[in-house]
Amino acid sequence: MNMQQFEMYTPEETNDIGKNFGEKASEGQVYCLIGDLGVGKTVFTKGFASGLGINEHITSPTFTIVNEYEGRNKFYHFDVYRISDVEEMFEIGYEEYFYGNGICLIEWANLIEEIIPKEAIWITIEKDLEKGLDYRKITVKKEGEV
Repeated sequence: MNMQQFEMYTPEETNDIGKNFGEKASEGQVYCLIGDLGVGKTVFTKGFASGLGINEHITSPTFTIVNEYEGRNKFYHFDVYRISDVEEMFEIGYEEYFYGNGICLIEWANLIEEIIPKEAIWITIEKDLEKGLDYRKITVKKEGEV
């Protein structure tokens, strides 16, 4: 398993690391984003979208489950926080998104872990208040790489 860690001290740095990931993202990749409420998942996602060349206002699709955007690739932004059963993912046809040509970023992916592709890239964002209010540690794990 390949693992990287990054430390940020401002929301701008969190946005920038997201942008960096978006710039490097390629067709068919699935990114799983994990972190407590208010940790900066949406800040990261806005940067990610900007790295894909998307200039639209990015909002978390908490009630719609998925928002679609058009950049240099199709970008599917999922928020599965309100999913109570994986069956709901089948109802929206998640396979077309997860195994299609677009790029998926899934907030709260740990809630639907059993249907996440094994090659997915897992990104965990954590706070550490002892290091400052805006401090974030981002851990990236790629299961498919040994």
